[in-house]
Amino acid sequence: MSSKTPELLAPAGSFESLKLAIQCGADAVYCGGESFGLRHKAENFSVTDLCQAVEYVHARSKRIYLTVNALMHESDLASLRSYLQMATDTGVDAFIVSDLGAAALLKELAPDAVLHVSTQASVANSLSAQTWHNLGAKRIIAARELSLRDLVELRKNMPASMELEVFVHGAQCMAISGRCIISNYLADREANKGHCAHSCRWSYELVEKKRPNEYLPVIEEDGYTSIFSPQDLNMLEHLDELMAAGINSFKIEGRTKGVNYIQTVVTAYRAVLDGAPVSDYIENVRAQALRPQGTGFYFDSPRQNYY
Repeated sequence: MSSKTPELLAPAGSFESLKLAIQCGADAVYCGGESFGLRHKAENFSVTDLCQAVEYVHARSKRIYLTVNALMHESDLASLRSYLQMATDTGVDAFIVSDLGAAALLKELAPDAVLHVSTQASVANSLSAQTWHNLGAKRIIAARELSLRDLVELRKNMPASMELEVFVHGAQCMAISGRCIISNYLADREANKGHCAHSCRWSYELVEKKRPNEYLPVIEEDGYTSIFSPQDLNMLEHLDELMAAGINSFKIEGRTKGVNYIQTVVTAYRAVLDGAPVSDYIENVRAQALRPQGTGFYFDSPRQNYY
């Protein structure tokens, strides 16, 4: 990776997808452990698995980051301490953390540990970035609600030594920085602890109060409806603009996605970053999406018909 080419960061929901992401050209991968991540549906990695993953990735001069970005309750703190103590011994290159207390505990246990601030922390301004920098953070994963213009200003005003990472592809959440509780109410599954039931993706019908037995369909496209669900993100055609904004890392979402998704999407972003024409890859990437794709908040606030 040249000094001007951003890191390509790929999801690793299993050892198979981790290996495939590296083989397809990712500079780094991110994965979850058995605790405190936000993707319990992914296979995730035990401490032993993490050690093996670190060995595999480092042997190929790549990097691996561990997510520890779940919502932390008071009852979690004792197990968090023991978990971080074990995780810091695996040799991962950075920890992705959203909770302020978890970040402080990480630095207490391992002062040299590299801290990346999760998008769940909603960092949207340079003062917040500076505060995290003062606490030892090396990288900010920007709030997803920022436009390209916002990111340019953030990059200009945040500490020059601090890295800036953004999502470029994959599923998006209808909630601010993913902090949704619809799943809690409709499925008794706490999204902010990694158990999201993706209730926004369910199919809904409209009921008028005085006609309780009449269910009115809400049709969007091809007979399919998910009125709370946002489009997927696809920035393959806009990587030059993101590079010009000074972004250091391009992140692909998808730790619960299959190997076909990993292979197609990572290969495409690697090729385009290396100078290949977007037209050679865009249709294959679009074919991997289950929902319509768009550019999220980058160029404008998403219109109502995006949802």
